[in-house]
Amino acid sequence: MLNQFLSFIDSNRLFARPDPVLLTVSGGIDSIVMLDLFYRAGFSCSAAHCNFKLRGTESDEDEAFVKELAANYDMNIFHVSFNTEEYAASHNMSIQMAARELRYEWFEETREKAGCEYIATAHNKNDVTETFFINLSRGTGIKGLTGIKEKSGNLIRPLLFASREQILEYAMDRQLAWREDSSNATTKYARNKIRHNIIPEMEDINPRFIDVMFENVLRLRETGEIFQQALEEKKHQLISRDKRHLLVSVEKLKSDEFARTWLYGILSDFNFTATVVDDVMKSLDGIPGKIFLSPTHRLVKDRDSLIIEPLRQEQQKRYYIENPYLDIEEPLKLCLRIINRSDEFVIPRYPDTACLDFDRLEFPLIIRKWEKGDYFQPLGMENMKKVSDFFVDNKLSIPEKENTWLLTSGKDIVWIIGKRIDDRFKITPSTLKIFQVEVQ
Repeated sequence: MLNQFLSFIDSNRLFARPDPVLLTVSGGIDSIVMLDLFYRAGFSCSAAHCNFKLRGTESDEDEAFVKELAANYDMNIFHVSFNTEEYAASHNMSIQMAARELRYEWFEETREKAGCEYIATAHNKNDVTETFFINLSRGTGIKGLTGIKEKSGNLIRPLLFASREQILEYAMDRQLAWREDSSNATTKYARNKIRHNIIPEMEDINPRFIDVMFENVLRLRETGEIFQQALEEKKHQLISRDKRHLLVSVEKLKSDEFARTWLYGILSDFNFTATVVDDVMKSLDGIPGKIFLSPTHRLVKDRDSLIIEPLRQEQQKRYYIENPYLDIEEPLKLCLRIINRSDEFVIPRYPDTACLDFDRLEFPLIIRKWEKGDYFQPLGMENMKKVSDFFVDNKLSIPEKENTWLLTSGKDIVWIIGKRIDDRFKITPSTLKIFQVEVQ
């Protein structure tokens, strides 16, 4: 396997022998085999380990194992711990996405700190097949079916030539020790469902299924490159630009037999999903003015063009209220007051004024735009509600949604400004101090 490893690196020009490489080592069998191969090949490398604090003592034992392993190989080790659950909650993302974002950002920082040219991950042939099915189940174009690449910038994957079965055989022959991640046994996650349920069934049909799928992906990659060349030529025909916007010709698009395919190729660059592309296609014969959003861009269907522009920076910007006595000038003008509760106090019945229980607030408060996955407990309700559903119920248009701000305390939404406060922060008989926020 060592010769295959060296041949794969050379044939795909992953790196030159003198280049130092940062190895991402989880403690699992794949990363342990990768580390051993790098060591036996005599390459210059360091190890990096992330503790995501998701499996209690098991995560800490993984970290201790990797540290000891690096010492046995006389290899420099970098390690870090993350509060992954807190990061996921604060950024409204899944645990898996949070862990991915945290580790790759830290790997890049560590690569520079360690003076390495590349970051190596231990993805293998099985990972390519699993990723193929994940993307297929979510809906994708050719690009999403072309799998995990051997090299992307300074990220390399030198084990893509090997199946999980080959990796296990190597580890047993070399009498290597590794850690088993208990979460890999559950079918809670999509990847594990594919790994434990779908792939074994396909291997019953064809024992070479993993190798065949790897070959299929390589052919799809070539097909994707051909399509990309055609797409670039089509873009020159369909797209024009002004100072701020990219304009797609509605007339030329409607007259093209493969309009949806070209439009998906164009809009996927701006993070629009296949579902949104279908909705845009349906709008081509409709009245102008309809708006479509991706996480980063917005598309407006005009009479003659589809107008694409980046979302305004304020869509992702956050503003902090650190001092409850100082009025706020941006993004809104807010008048702030702290009022001692008395029998004479009457709560104003204006939507632009919120009266909150001061002692339940956690400063600094944050003013931000709503994000996918936001929940709050509308005043007068016992259950939580999606902010997006609240918008629908109140028949807010897309521009109105875009121009709505949230006032938050810690992880909780306190007030959809100008619309509704959260029931958990309302004035109650036990309230001693009132925090009044008024939109000027």
